[in-house]
Amino acid sequence: MTVLDNRALNRATLARQLLLDRADMPVADAVAHLGGLQAQEPQEPFTGLWSRLRGFDPSVLSDSLVRRRVVRTHMMRRTVHLLTADDALAWRARHDAMLRQRVLGVYRRDFEGVDLDELAAAGRQVMADGEPRTTSELVRVLAERWPAPRKRALGEMLIPALLPAVQTPPRGLWRAKGGVRNALLTSWLGREIDPPARDGSDPAGAALVRRYLAAFGPAASADLRAWCGLAGLPAAVAAVREELVAFRDERGRELLDLPDAPRPDPGTPAPVRFLPAFDNALLGYHDRGRIIDDADRGLSVAGACVVLVDGRVSATWTDEAGTVVVTPLRGLSRADRAAVAEEGEALALFLSDNTAHRVRIAAEPH
Repeated sequence: MTVLDNRALNRATLARQLLLDRADMPVADAVAHLGGLQAQEPQEPFTGLWSRLRGFDPSVLSDSLVRRRVVRTHMMRRTVHLLTADDALAWRARHDAMLRQRVLGVYRRDFEGVDLDELAAAGRQVMADGEPRTTSELVRVLAERWPAPRKRALGEMLIPALLPAVQTPPRGLWRAKGGVRNALLTSWLGREIDPPARDGSDPAGAALVRRYLAAFGPAASADLRAWCGLAGLPAAVAAVREELVAFRDERGRELLDLPDAPRPDPGTPAPVRFLPAFDNALLGYHDRGRIIDDADRGLSVAGACVVLVDGRVSATWTDEAGTVVVTPLRGLSRADRAAVAEEGEALALFLSDNTAHRVRIAAEPH
């Protein structure tokens, strides 16, 4: 079985994540190709797509949210993701049990003796008028009937675990500020969630496997679980296994992939790219060694924005009053510093609506 080293896996990841070459692709198509973008920080998907799409216009993403072509909803790993409307409806039922169990893992005692199906039905009844509500407003209505759970526990169980909901605009629009207001996914989109298959098969799980590999492969089953948070996918992997090709990584793990997906030559040059906080190029794997050193792994869950140099996390960055400030994690060559400065200037222009292009690269660590 062919062994793929970390550099080969890195270049494959960059190609699948549209980070090797910016793509000429409609915004909604890019969101679909990437299997969604993690979006608990409302402005971060804009930077993520700017780094991936040629000529990205943030107003197009905002318009897609307003027109309900894409939505902000809890999905993979019980985190807020930006997803196409079609994917949100197709994948939500497959995530229901995971979302519920993750809340129970934190608040199980709060819900002892509570009929969760009855609680869900009551929540749907409150939300049935289609009026977006904050979680606190919803909890205020239901806490009288269910006084035992703490209000925070009740809110986290209702949204997103029991009630498939979207965060409505202006939340998530470019340069807009707004608190979280929720509407039922089905009310917002005017369509029903795809139900589980009655014959016991798992078409949604199989689709998730294919879509994950298209955006993140080659990858191990553990990487797939780390991305979506679902434990029950072995049957889905088995169902599509004959469609796939297999490799091994340097640790001997089996990696699966789509046969015709891009796996560039490991020597392919990789441009500097600026990634937003919690970017799925980092979080989409259990083993993140293909893109970030073990010593820096904590950055991927700490909300740091990072800079890829030669395809690897080599610096962090912040936007400080219109200046993109880059802090190297290790020494950069003169050519690398020049490339970081050039891409940083372009990012500063994007973030400032073409009014500033200042970049400052901090001193390198000794």
